Amino acid sequence: MVEFSKKSHEQLINKWRQNAEFVKAYKELDEEFALLDEAIKARKEQKLTQTEVALRMGVPRSAVCRLERGLVSGKMPSLPTLKRYAKAIGKKVEIRLI
Repeated sequence: MVEFSKKSHEQLINKWRQNAEFVKAYKELDEEFALLDEAIKARKEQKLTQTEVALRMGVPRSAVCRLERGLVSGKMPSLPTLKRYAKAIGKKVEIRLI
C-alpha cells in the first residue's frame, strides 16, 4: 500500500523551491500557480473539502481533484468548468486584459 504525505500545498512548494529547475519553471508559470493558490485558498477559507465542492458542482470528487491537480500542472480547465468550480466555492471568475 502506498503511503501519502499530509504536507500542505505551501509545505510542498517550499520544499520544491530548493530545486533550481523547479524555481525556473515556477516563474514561467507564475500566473497559473497564482490561480491555483487563489482557488485552494478560497476553498479552504470556506472550509470546504473537495468532496463538498464536488457535491455542489454535481461531479465526482475525483473531478475536483483532477481540476486542482490540473491547475498545478498548468492544464487550465475550460471556462465553464472554472466558473462552476468558482461558484461552488462562493467566488466568481473575472477575466481582464491589462
